[in-house]
Amino acid sequence: MALKKSDLYSSLWASCDQLRGGMDAGQYKDYILTLLFVKYVSDKAKTNRDASLIEVPEGGSFDDMLAAKGDKEIGDRFNKIIAKLAEANDLRNVIDQADFNDEEKLGKGKEMQDRLSKLVTIFNDLDFRGSRAEGDDLLGDAYEYLMRHFATESGKSKGQFYTPAEVSRILAKVVGIGPNTRQDQTVYDPACGSGSLLLKAAAEAPRGMTIYGQEKDNATWALCKMNMILHGNEIAEIEKGDTITSPQFTKGDHLRTFDYIVMNPPFSVKSWNNGLENDYGRFEYGRPPEKNGDYAFLLHALTSLKSTGKAAIILPHGVLFRGNAEATIRTRLLKQGFIKGIISLPANLFYGTGIPACVVILDKENAQARTGVFMIDASKGFMKDGNKNRLRSQDLHKVVDTFNKQIEIDRYSRMVPMSEIADAKNDYNLNIPRYIDSSEPEDLQDLSAHLLGGIPDRDLDALQNYWDAFPQLRSQILAPNRPGYSDLAIDVSAVQQAIFDAPGFHKLRDEATGIVEDWFASHCDALAGITADTKPNELIATIGDDLLARFKPMPLLDEYDVYEQLMTYWHDTMHDDVYLIMADGWLNAAKPRKTIEDKERKLSETPDLVVGSGRSATKYKMDLIPPALIVARYFANEQTAIDELTAAAEEATRAAEEYVEEHVVEDGLLADAMDDDKISKALVVARLKAIKTGGDPDEIKALQHTTKLYNAEAAAKKAVKDAQSELDLATLKKYGELTEEDVKTLVLDDKWLATVAHRVAGEVEALTLDLVARIQQLGVRYAATARDLDSELDRLEAKVADHLAAMGVGE
Repeated sequence: MALKKSDLYSSLWASCDQLRGGMDAGQYKDYILTLLFVKYVSDKAKTNRDASLIEVPEGGSFDDMLAAKGDKEIGDRFNKIIAKLAEANDLRNVIDQADFNDEEKLGKGKEMQDRLSKLVTIFNDLDFRGSRAEGDDLLGDAYEYLMRHFATESGKSKGQFYTPAEVSRILAKVVGIGPNTRQDQTVYDPACGSGSLLLKAAAEAPRGMTIYGQEKDNATWALCKMNMILHGNEIAEIEKGDTITSPQFTKGDHLRTFDYIVMNPPFSVKSWNNGLENDYGRFEYGRPPEKNGDYAFLLHALTSLKSTGKAAIILPHGVLFRGNAEATIRTRLLKQGFIKGIISLPANLFYGTGIPACVVILDKENAQARTGVFMIDASKGFMKDGNKNRLRSQDLHKVVDTFNKQIEIDRYSRMVPMSEIADAKNDYNLNIPRYIDSSEPEDLQDLSAHLLGGIPDRDLDALQNYWDAFPQLRSQILAPNRPGYSDLAIDVSAVQQAIFDAPGFHKLRDEATGIVEDWFASHCDALAGITADTKPNELIATIGDDLLARFKPMPLLDEYDVYEQLMTYWHDTMHDDVYLIMADGWLNAAKPRKTIEDKERKLSETPDLVVGSGRSATKYKMDLIPPALIVARYFANEQTAIDELTAAAEEATRAAEEYVEEHVVEDGLLADAMDDDKISKALVVARLKAIKTGGDPDEIKALQHTTKLYNAEAAAKKAVKDAQSELDLATLKKYGELTEEDVKTLVLDDKWLATVAHRVAGEVEALTLDLVARIQQLGVRYAATARDLDSELDRLEAKVADHLAAMGVGE
């Protein structure tokens, strides 16, 4: 049976990380990704030797590495196996960069032997033969997962080889790569790192694209070459060298040109022109300053574009507003109409730096006719992820929709006319806050309301979206005070219940649930038809975009918040479910499996169901259908009975605790039964035995009653345990009786639909709680007028005077 993808990756990372020892993550990744490469090409060659572009020679496969397990010369053998694979495929100095016989990094003798033996065992668990789940990019996702973790671990200076996947997708989509992009169109990254950005961009085209890239760092270049092969782009042209001083894609004295360019270059390189002899016509609009290479990369990209070409480049914000040479270049580019748009991103997204960055979109097509620059301030849309910030699915979708459809949104995006940019007060400065004020409106205090009471209607009018959604609510909870001011018609503590009881709230929630149910019904056949050939990324894109579109016209609810609820569930659970169904089929994916207990790799899964007890207990995982869903659908009555027994057991415990607490006090009837300030049934029974013949009758009676209470508690708990064991057995048995239709009903209706509907209903409730909080805040803020405060002051002064008089002080 297949493991969930998320479990597979997390155990892979945990195992690899555990064996890292003191090695730097930047170096360790070369070992791990080399092993991943050898495993992948070996598996593919086993499946279809003819279709594989990589030849796996005898003595050069992953099986040969596995056979070296435990060998004293394991490091040397690994190097020789990889050398054979490299030799057969002209990959010398690409896949053989990591030295598996390096004692400084991998340890000496037994330490190296054990470490490499364990590593090769870990990778043996991965199966890339693609016998079923061909449509799911298991390898690509595993690679992405490892790269993200290595980048996180590598720290500031070393994480530059990786561009976060979410940012890569934004670049690919805003640069114009999409369903109509042809396979023969070219995409180029002049600072391609490990190639993740290039691959994400090419993946946006239905049949891929023709890929070109250049990378300065030798080890990262090798990584990129491997990455291209791993993702089926064996013919991608990835060159080595410094793009600025030694560009490899040239025609005589000119740079070769491309349809699309995506790039995340190193920020503000001080030594960009060291060794620069030929500028290849790149600096026609001005030469970048000596100590800052940001515009060198931007101008390289511009010069490398065809006449209809487009580029999206990640750069620090300084390129938008710095003066002198950079201001001259910026002004000339704007006058030429080359800058189509700018997107400001949140700070701390990237692994190489914490500073905020922006995406500059260049477009040579229609440059002469361009009359403005489209700007987006997306700096506030993100989530925390460890010590980094990360774009959510909704942030990505909103940026792409807004840019590609050129939608103007208050405090978020606008088309800024060139006349405004060229105006003397701006002087071609592109700093986004000059054009978009994304700050929240100030919450102003109203002096008149503080003095005379009442909530300002100005503050209430700002909540018009809510009043539109709940038409009668404003008149129900507010009453006129004087012109321009209103009073709460109910106590501030009753606001929440009044809003939740309002017919508008129920109507909104029911409408949201209805939209989710209709949306799910329209995709139910596609979801029920998941097979090994399903493409999960296409599936979620289709159903996600449809959910977004359906909620767009709905008042109050932000369609992107609803979309995020689906996407979060997809990433947390649903994608794993789809992968399991693709890999094993509906019936097999639903079968319970025993938990993984691997002491060598320190892996121990938490069971979903335990049958039996002690050493004879069997622990099960139910990855696709949690036991709670089986119980809810088939054993609701049994669960109700257990709930009642549990309540009875809790009551028995409470009764025993209360009685004991009452009588264990000093000189209490149970005080002598205590030992070291503790009491138990055994101590009570022992005390009763000791005094039964000649003890105090009241104490004997109390001890007997306590024993009875303890027995009742034990019996009640046993009843719960027995009933639960019976239900667990019945639940386990039920899994074996499920038909494929049963499995589909449980997964589609009881799990996926129920969860998404619940999450969307939660969005409605969260919005309503925002309204509650604001009304309560305003109610409390203006509850006490100046007259009320004067009266209170007079009352307190009189009280103080009375106290002083009583003490004879005020005479």
